[in-house]
Order: sequence, then structure tokens, then C-alpha cells
Amino acid sequence: MDRIGLTGVQDTPLDTAAIADSIRNDAAGALVVFEGIVRNHDAGRGVTGIEYSCHPSAAEVVADVAAEVAERHPECRVAVVHRVGELAIGELAMVAVVASPHRSASFAAISDVVDTIKDKLPVWKRQLFTDGTDEWVGSA
Repeated sequence: MDRIGLTGVQDTPLDTAAIADSIRNDAAGALVVFEGIVRNHDAGRGVTGIEYSCHPSAAEVVADVAAEVAERHPECRVAVVHRVGELAIGELAMVAVVASPHRSASFAAISDVVDTIKDKLPVWKRQLFTDGTDEWVGSA
């Protein structure tokens, strides 16, 4: 589908501009970017970093989600990449980008991408806390 840009799972830092450029075109009057960023807290606890592990099918799931969202939002182009491995505070865990002729369609589709990835992506997150403990958060 020519409305799908970069998709996948990678263990190297995410490049928002490259992901956005994969769907940018002259027909798009709106380009909406979501960057999921590792934060320094969760549920009142200090976080020092996170580690993502994924199922071997994760890249295929990301591509499928992009295609599903593009199907539900036919005026949109979609790109989404998720990070795995060890991430520090401030690093990008996920970048999703939607382009469309009008902003309302892009805003609706970007929310759909993020929610659907959270529901379906087989990824596990290990949070590392400032008190030396850790916690695994389940996946789809």
C-alpha cells in the first residue's frame, strides 16, 4: 500500500524526521507526529530507564497496524516505528506519523495508531526504578 511509510521495530535510536519524510508529500496539508518519550517517573516512582523486549513477530504487527489504520482512515498516510533494547530517560520509544490533506483526519488517525499499537504490539517493558528495583509491564 503506497500510503504506508516506514514501519518496524529497531534497536537503534529513532529518527523522527526520516520517519516523517517517508510519508510526507505535496497533497498533505497536515503532518501529525507522536513521539513516545521515556520519562523519569511512573505511578509516583522515579525511573532511571527502561528496557523493551519483543516477540519476533513485532515488526510484522507494527506493519499490520499501520495498514489497518490506513484502511480505517483512507485519506491518511501512516508511518510508525517502535524501539527495543535499553533506553535512557528522554529517548524515543516510539514515533508515529500521519499525513493527510486536513488536520482533523491526521489527529484522529494518530490517536488510532498509538492506541492500536498499545493494544496489539507484542512488546514487554522492564522499568528500572531509582530505588534499585524493577518491574515488567505486560504486552498485548
